[in-house]
Amino acid sequence: MGQGQEAAAAPPVLAFPRGGRRAPPPPPDLLLSPPHLAGGEMASLQATLDSGWLAPAGPTVAAFEAALAEATGFPHVLALASGTAALHLGYRCLGVAPGDEVWTSTLTFVATIGPAVQMGALPRFLDVCPESWTLDPALLERELARAARRGRLPRAVVPVDLFGQCSDLDAIRGACDRWGVPVLSDSAAALGATQRGRHAGRGARLASFSFNGNKIVTAGGGGALATEDAALATRARMLAAQAKEPAAHYQHETTGYNYGMSSVLAAIGLAQLPALAARVAARRAVFERYVQGLGDLPGLRFMPEPAWGRSSRWLSVALIDPRRARTDREAVRRALAAAGIESRPVWKPLHLQPAFRRAPHAGGAVAARLFEQGLCLPSGSAMTPEQQRRVIAAIRDCFRA
Repeated sequence: MGQGQEAAAAPPVLAFPRGGRRAPPPPPDLLLSPPHLAGGEMASLQATLDSGWLAPAGPTVAAFEAALAEATGFPHVLALASGTAALHLGYRCLGVAPGDEVWTSTLTFVATIGPAVQMGALPRFLDVCPESWTLDPALLERELARAARRGRLPRAVVPVDLFGQCSDLDAIRGACDRWGVPVLSDSAAALGATQRGRHAGRGARLASFSFNGNKIVTAGGGGALATEDAALATRARMLAAQAKEPAAHYQHETTGYNYGMSSVLAAIGLAQLPALAARVAARRAVFERYVQGLGDLPGLRFMPEPAWGRSSRWLSVALIDPRRARTDREAVRRALAAAGIESRPVWKPLHLQPAFRRAPHAGGAVAARLFEQGLCLPSGSAMTPEQQRRVIAAIRDCFRA
């Protein structure tokens, strides 16, 4: 609380009669993935404010894009209003049109496919492989061959880098290149992760990233679209700025979007990026402490890391098999909530979501099992060992019950 501020009066506690509704539990004090400030954000913001640039233009946005290009290895990076905006631009640049099919992993957040559906595309969801929890390349290859025989190939395939773990882009690209299908990588949660020595998303035609408040590097919001194709980058940049043509007057051959990132958000992101390697190291250390503290429990295991990738461990995820454990995922989640600790189930597969009940899918059993048993644990890079021991103790208590 700053000087001169007074504590607000506490809200009244709602009491319900016996048999009535229960008061909601207090909000957690240990969050799943809270923002972690690097220390230079205020100076970066002040410099941006002093420059007079606040709009999605100017030196701060350009500097943030250059820093992202350096961090990821992509030669062309556009800083945008959100990761969802980046996906939307990616779909637009790949020519997605009403009636086209877009294929993606079923184990993801709705934002992966939302923009394509809103553009009139038809989604198709594919299962993940147990080795990585990401899009199954073998299944993809089989489904593409079947689609080719039907004369109905997808306009785009969208693998998802899950919880900081990269998809096997080499295998996915190999399957898609055979049929001329472009790949758009949803790498929103994988900044700092690598696959076969390359940064997350490298190898895809386009890749999207997110800087939401819960991400490993945050600007408080915003996203980015990255590519190695200069022509795609030029088109995306034009569409992100309302599709204005290079003319003294406002000239438009098509319509676009107001998708640029503000200089204020870029200033925060620019201050955060130098800490990326340290954040990845911290989150991987959090994961290892969970393995050491919980790895002996029957029926509990953790998200695997394939030999071809190095996860950022943006979130540490455990599987709880109720057949072997004395508890299950939901019981552990409720116990953690009662202790003031936030956790979250693994994404509910999109093929099981009511919004997509009519959408076709291939497989889905692996993703469904991961959803039933998977729990994302507090994984913040600023979480102390003492705080983590509190999480570990609460989980161990569930297994002793």
